[in-house]
Parts: sequence; structure tokens; C-alpha cells
Amino acid sequence: MSTASLTIDGLTVDFSGFRAVDSVSTVVDAGELRVLLGANGAGKTTLMDLISGKTRATAGKVYIGDTEVTAMSEHAIARAGMGRKFQIPSVFRDLTVRQNLEVAASPSPGVFANLRFALPSSTTARIDEIIELVGLGDRVDTDAGTLSHGETQWLELGMLIAQRPKVILLDEPTAGMTEAETMKTAAIIKAMRGEHTLVVVEHDMAFVKEIANRITVMHLGKVLAEGSVESIEKNQAVRDAYLGSKGIV
Repeated sequence: MSTASLTIDGLTVDFSGFRAVDSVSTVVDAGELRVLLGANGAGKTTLMDLISGKTRATAGKVYIGDTEVTAMSEHAIARAGMGRKFQIPSVFRDLTVRQNLEVAASPSPGVFANLRFALPSSTTARIDEIIELVGLGDRVDTDAGTLSHGETQWLELGMLIAQRPKVILLDEPTAGMTEAETMKTAAIIKAMRGEHTLVVVEHDMAFVKEIANRITVMHLGKVLAEGSVESIEKNQAVRDAYLGSKGIV
């Protein structure tokens, strides 16, 4: 039997009478990769903001595992096991790829303090695994500020993995990428599936079809439909509201 990593129960946010997210409930199982679909304004990013604590909910609850995090601060929710990657990557541009990962993997606060002390061999081995996973083996000693857009996105993915969050939120991880970079990102995210629980907001339908286990479609702040890629493609309400006649191609 699956164990829930993320439970969203009746989550609602009201902005002066406008319900951007309206009574959303869903359960994301441990190791699952859930994709959030919906037109602009459907409430996807606002839902991510509510889950991560960036926005405070008007009603409803959020749990990471068995821990309710609804009223916690953004930092406390992160400490409880929530990791989030935004559209614009955030890395330490003056540090190398490896140094960025060392900072992310260290439990001690303070960027430069982390670099002065040798990390345990287990952590070093973990970093080597992450470097291989994100495909930056030939860039480990390169300053992050000189990486391409795609490479920077992959480094930030690696930094998230290094922090060992229980749930990872990814907001349009392929934005601005070439087709080749998009497919590499799909391979990285699929490799994360199982060991990590992921919730991904994405518009690129080819990418969605490549990675999705299960899809939640939002429309006007509510859950319109939820299910497999095949069931979502066949759902007439989803076609009318979002996909159109082509489906997920």
C-alpha cells in the first residue's frame, strides 16, 4: 500500500473575494511524479505557493507525510521536507558546480563556512552520484555563472536533490530550453521518480507525456480532472477547457 508524501485537503485561498484556489484536494504518493496542468490563471502556481508556504491559505490543510505544515512559515516548511525549484534558477554564480552542490548538501548554515570543512565521504559520494545524474561531470570545476541556461537548471535540480527533500515542487522546469535540453531534463526527472516525490507544473505537452505518472488538471482554481495520461486525453471536459482536439501530443 502506498504512503502519502503530500496530502492537500480542501486548500483554498481568497484574494478579496476572488478564489484563486478553490477547495483543492489531492494525495501524492511516495515516489510519485504528479503533473499539474491547466491554462494560465487556472491556479497551478498559486497552489504551489500555498503548498510551499509562500502564500497563506484561507482554508484547508497541507501535510508532508503525517506532519501538517499549513500554518508554518516558508522556511519551516522547507525544513519539514519541501523543496521547490522556480522558473528562474537560483545558484551561487561565483562558486563551481561542485561547490554549489557541497553547499546544498551541507546541513550547516553559511555558504563559506560549508566550503572550509571536509564533507563526510558519504556526502561526497552522494554529490558524485548527483553530478552523474544531472550530466554535469565535465563541468564540475566550472563557475556556475558561466553555465548555459540548461546546465544552470540541471545544477539547481542537483542542488535540490542534495538537500534530500521529501517532496520536490518544479515550476516549469523546461522553460526556455531547447528541444534537446528538454528531453535531457525529462530523463533526469524520470530518474528522480521513485526515490523522490515530485509535483511538476508544465505546459510542454511532449514533456508531460514523457514524464507523467498521473496528471491533475486545474480549471478556474478547482480540480477539473485527475488520472493517467490516457484518461486525461479522453476526458471531454479537459479537452474543452484546456487540451483542445489534439490531446497530449
